[in-house]
Amino acid sequence: MCLIAFAWRPSHTQPLIVAANRDEFYARPTQPLAQWADAPQVYAGRDLEAGGTWLGITADGRFAALTNIRNPSLPLGHRSRGELVAQFLTSDISIEDYLVEVANRAAEYGGFNLLVGDRQQLYYLNSSNPEPRRLDEGVYGLSNAGLDTPWPKVEKAKTALSTQLDDPNPLALMALLSDPTTAPTTELPDTGVSLETEKLLSSLFIASPNYGTRASTVLIVNADGSQHLIEHSFGPYGGRLGEVELKI
Repeated sequence: MCLIAFAWRPSHTQPLIVAANRDEFYARPTQPLAQWADAPQVYAGRDLEAGGTWLGITADGRFAALTNIRNPSLPLGHRSRGELVAQFLTSDISIEDYLVEVANRAAEYGGFNLLVGDRQQLYYLNSSNPEPRRLDEGVYGLSNAGLDTPWPKVEKAKTALSTQLDDPNPLALMALLSDPTTAPTTELPDTGVSLETEKLLSSLFIASPNYGTRASTVLIVNADGSQHLIEHSFGPYGGRLGEVELKI
């Protein structure tokens, strides 16, 4: 997952609204959004190479999502980051206890950002400084650096999400994730990759022959506990592969 724009409003009738893109190599085997057969309380896509996921929810309101940190100087880690989301969703451990556990073993993974929460609280943890942070009400953006790092794609996604908070429409939220416009060269971050790669990765929706946006996900959580989840999946050059919609 490489872009997550989200509104956390615990006092609102729609306390959590998420618009997120997962970017990955097209060759990596992936299962689309579904109820997991081996953990029926979980609704998420699945990385079939390592077994984890990038974003998911449970029927009782647990939520987790992940992005990696783009920094070639960081160690790769010997465990898959996607298990951090899957382990939270398949357990009943408290949020606080889980984040303490993750912080203690953060060095086992490549750099990551982790969001975990339920219907009452939402926390953020960054592996570079693994001190859990409970989030206040607000609109946030997360890509491949720390929370709210003002990369052009993050700022664009937050602004677009903010305009839809009064009456969030799943199709409009999905549309904001489909923007292929790259950032001006003068506004690109320097994350240690080539300028050509920085340019490719600067758009909200990424398309190329080998790497790009594999899934766009919209989640709307209502105060009554109901949840609306939509995923569009894509292949090389951004070709549309499928759509899943779940109301839980």
